[in-house]
Amino acid sequence: MPTVKYCMHVQLNKDNSVATTSASPDAYERMGMRVQKIINSPTAQKAKAALIFRLPDEPVEQLLEEIDENDNVTLAYRDDGGVQIFWVVPKED
Repeated sequence: MPTVKYCMHVQLNKDNSVATTSASPDAYERMGMRVQKIINSPTAQKAKAALIFRLPDEPVEQLLEEIDENDNVTLAYRDDGGVQIFWVVPKED
């Protein structure tokens, strides 16, 4: 069965200074937009899971730390370098 890549909803936080990353702000913003597109896809939203691979020169560590700070999110680091992201949407009362 083929591997399907999914992700969760992510919105870049304007309060976080992208200048703090060692890569250029443009690289961080491009990576954020790429991951956000994966996360916001209907398939990813339905599955509540994502598989993300780092592209060359992406400051992925900072983004993963920011994603991991969210409640109901689990990151699983894979041997092949990918990061599996799972999330649970809490039920409203």
